[in-house]
Amino acid sequence: MTDPMITFDWNHARTFLKVAEEGSLSAAARALGQTQPTVSRQIAGLEQALNVTLFERTGRSVTLTEAGESLLDHVRAMASGANLLSLSASGQSQSVQGLVRVTASELTAAFLLPPLIASLIRQAPLLDIDIMADNGLQDLLRREADIAIRHARPEQPNLIARRLRDETLRFYASHAYVEANGKPEAGGLGDHQIISYVEVDRMLGYLLPAGLDLTRANFRLSASSQFVALEMARNGLGMVILPDRIAGKFPDLEPVLTDLDPFTIPTWLVTHRELRTSRRIRLVFDHIADSLSE
Repeated sequence: MTDPMITFDWNHARTFLKVAEEGSLSAAARALGQTQPTVSRQIAGLEQALNVTLFERTGRSVTLTEAGESLLDHVRAMASGANLLSLSASGQSQSVQGLVRVTASELTAAFLLPPLIASLIRQAPLLDIDIMADNGLQDLLRREADIAIRHARPEQPNLIARRLRDETLRFYASHAYVEANGKPEAGGLGDHQIISYVEVDRMLGYLLPAGLDLTRANFRLSASSQFVALEMARNGLGMVILPDRIAGKFPDLEPVLTDLDPFTIPTWLVTHRELRTSRRIRLVFDHIADSLSE
């Protein structure tokens, strides 16, 4: 058995990643400390080595082609692995220390972050990690947090964002609720209750275009906390919309309205520009990105 040959230059792949993140050849050249013609030649070299077109040029900016999109996550994983390999080889991961604040929604903070933080601390035991469970948006530019997990891409130019795996969400209800009220159907929800953890008008704005026959009467129960809404659903009070990989942790819940397509929302990992110079933030950022992309 022979190992597959690596037919491209890793430095060219790193340049591809930087162009994708910055959105233009000139911005990537500044970030890499290179000239724009050098960046352009490296992209052309990678395209030739892989026999694909990675970017479409539109004026001063570039956009990823379908082939470029499909390769992006793989190159990000390579970059993350190279960074962790470098830290590990030099013994630096054990010496990385200091506070990193990570903000995420209540459910993400409670059910997705703890296992990956546990593995991170084994790798870098001198880190201090502060998990800020907050359904609002902490301001990274004002340093209220160092890293944020969000479901909308930030527009501030001084932030770095990486898109992770999209989340799929569905309606879930407890077995007791289904036994007492029957299986709900999208075409006629009648007196079925949906427990909302956002304002009812916003929830109706999300759900009515999906073809659900809903009124405010279907939202008599609500909560300002995702945790509370989850526990209300587990106690048979109504249906709740949950990410699949969180709902799967509760065997007393079952998917309902299964004739509907699941909802899909993007997940963005966001940090400030200090990511370029802070080893501790880079380590935590890459670890979360790798873990939540699986």
